Amino acid sequence: MSIFIVSIVLFSITFPSGAKIRKGFVKMCRDVIAQWLVIATFVLIFAYVTRYITLYSEQMILLWLLLTPMAQIAALQLLKCISPKLIQWQGPPQNTLIVGLNEQGILLADNLKEDYYQRINVLGFFEDRSPARLDQDADYPVLGSLNELSTYLRLHTVHKLYIALPMSSHPRILKMLDDLKDTTTSIYFVPDIFVTDLIQGRVSEVNGIPVVSVCDTPFTGMDGFIKRTADVLFSLFVLILISPILLVIAIGIKLSSPGAIIFKQRRYGLDGQEILVYKFRSMTVTEDGGKVTQATKNDQRITPFGAFLRKTSLDELPQFINVLQGRMSVVGPRPHAVAHNEEYRKLIKGYMVRHKVKPGITGWAQVNGFRGETDTLEKMEQRVHYDLEYLRNWSPRLDMLIVAKTVWLTAVGQDSAY
Repeated sequence: MSIFIVSIVLFSITFPSGAKIRKGFVKMCRDVIAQWLVIATFVLIFAYVTRYITLYSEQMILLWLLLTPMAQIAALQLLKCISPKLIQWQGPPQNTLIVGLNEQGILLADNLKEDYYQRINVLGFFEDRSPARLDQDADYPVLGSLNELSTYLRLHTVHKLYIALPMSSHPRILKMLDDLKDTTTSIYFVPDIFVTDLIQGRVSEVNGIPVVSVCDTPFTGMDGFIKRTADVLFSLFVLILISPILLVIAIGIKLSSPGAIIFKQRRYGLDGQEILVYKFRSMTVTEDGGKVTQATKNDQRITPFGAFLRKTSLDELPQFINVLQGRMSVVGPRPHAVAHNEEYRKLIKGYMVRHKVKPGITGWAQVNGFRGETDTLEKMEQRVHYDLEYLRNWSPRLDMLIVAKTVWLTAVGQDSAY
């Protein structure tokens, strides 16, 4: 039973793995090694706890740890070298047409042309607009107008047809689809909505009706279960591990300055709902009103002991309790004071989208240098940029990378937090 549970955990973390052969050699090696470190750590911990580790010699375990990622990298590199030949065996290239010589149509054609792992031959475009209105830099021929498309398909072998017309061309699209009912060509619609900045954009169904996600949380279904389970297990482990440190810090705060040990401040959480966030008090004030002044360098309100706590991020440790409560996550966009939220949501486009997930103790913005004071609008815009990038690209591996980078940056010291 224990082996089964470990297998499920490893599968949840590593699946889906992604097409590593599409990446450069250095990035491929980095991904393989990072994934192997996670798998090996879980397996070794399990083997140690269950005493299975005594069945193998230290030399054998060391060889296993070293040779496995090397063998995987060699196999991927071999596959990368022979894949063009394997793809050739799939048959002749698939002839492809694109309707709509516009930004998204050209982007699609370029991607198809540069994809070495698909045998796609882009024949050209069909477009109703006159040559004067078209993109003159496009390196693709215009084979005719939309009225000539059905005739072209009857006379030529075309395997795939992509419709990249804007959604405003709805009547033309319907008429064209009606004309194409007599063809065996596979037809795909590329709505121009995918050119916009989507958050977790994907196509799904609601009782058989197709819908397109424009802005959604990444934590739905099994992903949500994985995220919450990891949060609970990790925060429990950390709180048990650091309980003596919490006691020492509490005593240090009480002895160094008058006031409460825990500072509670209202922040915005999931879906923009107000939550109470816990921190060790590091200042002589506990602002939580309509106006909150951010801490700055050499801020006189910061106590000497509080400066140490803020520099080492130890003041954030009580937020693991918030994680257990379900108000926060270990990794996610950092929560801002309510007053700051109300200010920046009016100044930064897409600011409130960061609240599609629970706020985190650490985040993608923080490990990329945007931690602490945001004294300019540009700094806050960059922080929001990284927060939204996290929402678009979330995976369990990304969370582990952020946690690892946070531990490293805390260990070496970071000067951006005051």
